[in-house]
Parts: sequence; C-alpha cells; structure tokens
Amino acid sequence: MTAEKITTDRIEIPVADGTSMGGYLARPAGAGDHPGVVVAMELFGVDAHVRGICDDLARRGFTALAPDFYHRVQPGADLPHDAAGRERGFELLPQLTRSDVIADAAAALAALDSLGIPGAGMLGLSAGGHLTYLAATALDVPNAVVCYGGWLTGNPDLPVTGPEPTLTLTPKISGRLLYLVGADDHVIGAEEQRQIAAALAAAGERHQFLAYPGAGHSFLRSDAPAVQDAFARIDAWLRGE
Repeated sequence: MTAEKITTDRIEIPVADGTSMGGYLARPAGAGDHPGVVVAMELFGVDAHVRGICDDLARRGFTALAPDFYHRVQPGADLPHDAAGRERGFELLPQLTRSDVIADAAAALAALDSLGIPGAGMLGLSAGGHLTYLAATALDVPNAVVCYGGWLTGNPDLPVTGPEPTLTLTPKISGRLLYLVGADDHVIGAEEQRQIAAALAAAGERHQFLAYPGAGHSFLRSDAPAVQDAFARIDAWLRGE
C-alpha cells in the first residue's frame, strides 16, 4: 500500500434536531474516489487516538470523518486516556440516547454524501463500536466494522443500550458487519463474545466475527500483533471486499 498525503480539517455537521455537531475530517490530498467512513469515537471523545485512526485511514485512501457524539453534553470533548478521563467519559456516555445517536450517525453519513464521497461505511471503537452496531441496525451502512464494541447484551446504566439489548436488533442490519475483539478482552467476556458470534452467524454470511488470541480491550491503541492484521481486514471490509 502506498501511503497517501492527507489533509485534515474540523467541520460542522447539521443534525436533524437543529443542533450542530463538530467533526474531524481526514482525507487524501490527491484527486480520485476515496471511499467515506464515519469513525465512531471511544469513551474519551474525538481524542488523539481517534484522530490518528482517521489519519491512518486517509493514508490508506479513505475519507474519514469522526463526529462528536458528545456535542449535546460537552462539545469538543477530548478526554485524557487515564482514570480521570474514564470517569468523565462515564458521566457523558449515559447522557446519549438511541434516537440522538442514530440522528448523529445519519447526519455524519449525510455529510460525507454532501461532499460527494462514495460508498460510506462506518468504523466504531469500543463505546463507538456499540454506536456503530446500533447505527447499522437502523441506517443504510453498507460496510460496518465494530472493534471491541461492548454492552451489546445490555447495560442498565446506559440508555443507549436499551430498552431491548442492541444485540437482539442484529437481524435488522441491512449491510455487512465485521466484529473484531481481543479474546482476552476484560470488558467483553467470553460468554458475551459467544453470544455476539452466534447472533452474527445466525444473521447470515454477510457478517463475520473474529477474536484475536492474547489481545485485550482497545488493542488498536497497542503494539499487539493483532493490530496489523486488524487494519488489513478493516481496509478490505470498508472497501466491500
């Protein structure tokens, strides 16, 4: 793969409820068709890691947009990846509702469409993995990748995960969905991984589940051996391959 030169920008995205949502946009500097992908943030907001994922996707030839799903509660949230940031994240995340998340995801996909970006897909990381899974059940997302998305079997403290568990909505996914997780993930235990794999298998061959032996939660933040393989799979999946 030849790395593309990229440009980055901050944009404002209109949402159907009248709010405005910030977003980080990374795209190849050169001409050509560069498939669009919405990148759903982790618990910590659109932080350096999420922006780095967008930049990496842009170098691979994608137009990547990371919308600020916290824009109604703490616009521009960029939390530190530490105990304090995690605590604040768990104050913000329960304020997200399913209807707002779906509206925001739809707005981000529409923003890519308005830029003339073809074939929009979606990539979600951890908490954003859950948001991506949910969006895939409600919107036209041709190619979705969920990286270690948790709470799919429900969490009474998070309104976005209910009232019915998001996993039960799997038959409503209209596109393709790839779920990647570390086999040793402390957030998504073995039984929940089994349930996710079973739900995707039951929904048909357009979906895939893969657990990486020895990898833990948020392994894309690490130098784990799984990272290179995961990015190769993400690249191919978002291209519909």
